[in-house]
Amino acid sequence: MTSQATTLRETMAAKMTVMKPLAMWLGIGLIAGPILSGILGFQVRTSTAQAAARAGIVEQQAAFCNERARASEPAPAALDWQRRNDLARRFATMPGATTTDPDVVYACSNRLSS
Repeated sequence: MTSQATTLRETMAAKMTVMKPLAMWLGIGLIAGPILSGILGFQVRTSTAQAAARAGIVEQQAAFCNERARASEPAPAALDWQRRNDLARRFATMPGATTTDPDVVYACSNRLSS
């Protein structure tokens, strides 16, 4: 029975010799992988996704504002900055909204200048 226990111990020691470096590299990879992918930019953070979604919404609303303002004013590019800003402020309020978003006003005013 001792020879069988010795053989089992030797078999386990041989398996541990093979498995120990694999387990060590797995542990290092589990720690370093997320850090490296974050540094290299493969992860999208919540704030980045929210900023991109917000920019898309502002651009879409500015496009609506631009079309509505151009329908009411024949040549908005010829207006001075203040009148163009007032025109953008008037049409930047989206239907159903009670307030005007300043980012939409700014984007709409920039679109009207060209």
